[in-house]
Amino acid sequence: MNNIKTIDPSDITQQELHAYLLSAIAPRPICFASTVDKKGNVNLSPFSYFNVFSSNPPMMIFSPARSGKNNSLKHTHENIKEIPEVVINIVNYDMVEQMSLTSANYEKGVNEFVKSGLTPIPSNKIRPPRVKETPVSFECTVSKIIELGDGPGAGNLILAKVELIHVNTKYLNNKGSLDTTLLDLVGRMGENWYIRATKESLFEITKPIKSKGIGVDNLPESVKESTVLTGNNLGRLGNVEQLPNNSEIKKILNDEKNISKLDLNSNHNFAKKELEKGNINKALALLIYAENKINNSLKK
Repeated sequence: MNNIKTIDPSDITQQELHAYLLSAIAPRPICFASTVDKKGNVNLSPFSYFNVFSSNPPMMIFSPARSGKNNSLKHTHENIKEIPEVVINIVNYDMVEQMSLTSANYEKGVNEFVKSGLTPIPSNKIRPPRVKETPVSFECTVSKIIELGDGPGAGNLILAKVELIHVNTKYLNNKGSLDTTLLDLVGRMGENWYIRATKESLFEITKPIKSKGIGVDNLPESVKESTVLTGNNLGRLGNVEQLPNNSEIKKILNDEKNISKLDLNSNHNFAKKELEKGNINKALALLIYAENKINNSLKK
């Protein structure tokens, strides 16, 4: 049995709690927010308390939390209270070091575009400028600010409605859609760590949106109790719409002459390899063949 350490948030410091939360809840997308104050001073800052929460209306939420050291408000938060507009610029690997530089605690009024060497370009509908180097930027109006507390580390939810989207066309595929393999996005992890969504690190999982998988509960007993197959293997098998029948199994395994000699674990290892190649039907055929073999031996 795994050892579990149980923590009551009220029993640890805010800094310790912050570290647990940010290391466990990751990777987090990064909101690279450009804002202006009522005097027109520009601020550019990154926030990893961020995500998209609605497409109708198109809404994003990010949270510039109070400082854990001195409880001060972020300049982004103060600016948005004065001018409720923000550009959310998406961060990819090509600009991640410049983005990180803007998170330094510069004095109010310092323009982080200048400090980072990034290029400001005018927005179409709102006052804050966009980041030229970003693959995608969203011009947003702020519909609401929800202040979650008044102590160190307290979040301040900025509800931002997307008014206009700007996409660098070099990140589009031949269908005109954003290409995940080209974007090269980065995510925030705990401490000083980031993660890079390279093509090599990406993988696809077929979503059961138009179909309904049979579920792990409907897999053969020997499959559910397998010491070879992983939870991911079972999840993929449970996503099929139906199990193959005996005639389909016979057809699929027609060229496998030695499967009758395999013990259960060897069969499951064989099936696992086929599953990892994407041959789900063959994996299922092997597993059901082994299950039928067990059942037939019990009848004798």
